[in-house]
Amino acid sequence: MSMEKTENNNYKYCEDWLPVKNIANGMIQLEDGNFVCGVKVEPKNIFILDTGSQNNIITQLRNLYNAIDFEFWLTIADRPVDINAYLAQLQILYQKTNSNITRKLIMQDINKANSFMGAEYNIVDTEYFILFKEKRIDIIQKRLRTLITGLANCGLNSMQVSNTDLRMILDNFLNGGVATNFGTVMF
Repeated sequence: MSMEKTENNNYKYCEDWLPVKNIANGMIQLEDGNFVCGVKVEPKNIFILDTGSQNNIITQLRNLYNAIDFEFWLTIADRPVDINAYLAQLQILYQKTNSNITRKLIMQDINKANSFMGAEYNIVDTEYFILFKEKRIDIIQKRLRTLITGLANCGLNSMQVSNTDLRMILDNFLNGGVATNFGTVMF
């Protein structure tokens, strides 16, 4: 806690009311001894599948949600995407390619990517999370296995959330989805 915060009690900071003690090993440790953990689910566009496959996935998800016997939260977060690395790779590929047809196709991709770089576009990856709270590590591991296996049965890939994922979720929550780089929440 900084001197500024202790000397002047008129100001409230996020850290003053946010019960986060630490973020480590893909879990948020809360001051009350609970841990918040979960899985990140890779997105899958089921609407490009045939109707039978769509219905099967929806049925499997319904069965999974009904089988979960603990409180959980479905969370969606947008993570900003920097496409500069992609543009650099396209430029290198363009320089190495001798075929005029291939160069034309690559240039079309470069122009399309550049058109997304304008201020009116907010390029983001939407990420999906299932989070839960628990005190015991053995139960956390069991719930993680249950979620990952259940989602795999639905045809969805998932993995335990990372520390970076958890910080991004907190940042989105605390800052209304506006990305910051000035350390609003410090851990």
